[in-house]
Amino acid sequence: MNRTTTVSEPAREVEVVHETDVLVVGSGPGGLAAALGAARAGVSVTLLERFGCFGGNITAVGVEGFAWYRHERTVDTEGVGIEFEERAKSMGAAVEEPQSDSHAIDGEAFKWVADTMVEEAGIAPMLHRLFVAPVMQGNAIAGVIVESKAGRQAILAKRVVDATGDADVAHRAGAVVQKTPKEEMIGASVMFSMSGVNKKKFIEHVKAHPHTYSDWAYGQWTIETTGKEDDMFSPFLRKPFEEARKAGLIPENLTTIAGTWGAIYDSGDLTYLNLVHLLGYDGTDPNDLTRGEMEGRRQAMLAIEAMRRYNPGCEHAKLRNFGMTLGIRDTRKIDALYNMTGNDVREQGRFDDSVGIFPEFIDGYGILILPTTGRYFQLPYRTLLPRGVQNLVCAGRITGGDKVSHAATRNMMCCTVTGQGAGVAAALSVKHRQPFDRLDIALLQAELRRQGVRLH
Repeated sequence: MNRTTTVSEPAREVEVVHETDVLVVGSGPGGLAAALGAARAGVSVTLLERFGCFGGNITAVGVEGFAWYRHERTVDTEGVGIEFEERAKSMGAAVEEPQSDSHAIDGEAFKWVADTMVEEAGIAPMLHRLFVAPVMQGNAIAGVIVESKAGRQAILAKRVVDATGDADVAHRAGAVVQKTPKEEMIGASVMFSMSGVNKKKFIEHVKAHPHTYSDWAYGQWTIETTGKEDDMFSPFLRKPFEEARKAGLIPENLTTIAGTWGAIYDSGDLTYLNLVHLLGYDGTDPNDLTRGEMEGRRQAMLAIEAMRRYNPGCEHAKLRNFGMTLGIRDTRKIDALYNMTGNDVREQGRFDDSVGIFPEFIDGYGILILPTTGRYFQLPYRTLLPRGVQNLVCAGRITGGDKVSHAATRNMMCCTVTGQGAGVAAALSVKHRQPFDRLDIALLQAELRRQGVRLH
């Protein structure tokens, strides 16, 4: 078919099935935090999710290392993100991290944890609904159109939070967005877990052959650190894949299979294996997503066979599960009222309109800096506000900033900081009838403090 061929869709009336004060689109760490923040500020909240579970990167992708950056001297964020970790621990959905002072979250069990938190907060849950278009009144968003098994429906809202990870709402509503060129995007991943691992044998091998963060400089990758990271232990796997390439099991030119293992359980589960890195895939292109899912699973099975043959403790292991979707790190970002910079995240940026703090943790674009010296930066409210659309606030990795700042703010715990800030701002904007760009910052910061957020 010719690429310029089009069809005409008939105009139609779309049924309004729900109305709410605040609608959060996307339920990853940023969206879930936004919904909880808004609900706790005393407005009606609806949480919209395209998959069958809340949690996004934790549950749908399977990235269980929620705060793996945390070490003894880390000054960490406070707020609902820490609550995710603590609730997971108390509900039996977490295990101690091997590389840090934190707990890995069991992605499968966290589906239930997230359900529980949503229900406790009185949030209206809407799973299995895909956002397809904004409802606009001039340049103000008034709700969204969704598609589901029930067909095409409308949800109206006084304020909308875009927590889609790809700025889908902001982009389609006409906000100014930017997207990293495909060839420069941080790689995508197919996360997977294994079962049947001999924990004792595996750990003994790790202790006999420890890896450090300097090992991340591997193959075609170079890593910029401050130097203090270079000798720190990292749960890194490289040797089995080198042996597999020598043996012809993995093609010689496939040098991107390597990376980290996450947590190992007494049951023999080895989880959130981050070994497959797909370069040159755009997470907003369904053709790339299709190729990435299929190619990522193929590479994961090669990695599993290499570990069975060449990694002690994995001789009888097998695939436990894939993440239900690709892990995407980098697509669109909004052009915000303030776009954060590399200097902000490297040099402890301070802002009068801070909505929270995050440690000096930078991971992406060839930079790895771990927060082991107590340094941290603040996140300004203005970085959540897109240009060109009213009644819309943004959360998660789509907030405004350059590439280096993105390597910090894209991380899951930081997404909860911008998420809680966005949700509380949306609630107060409704309650006090103030537009986002003229919201009383003192009111916002007071409510965030009440919710346990550290601002400074």
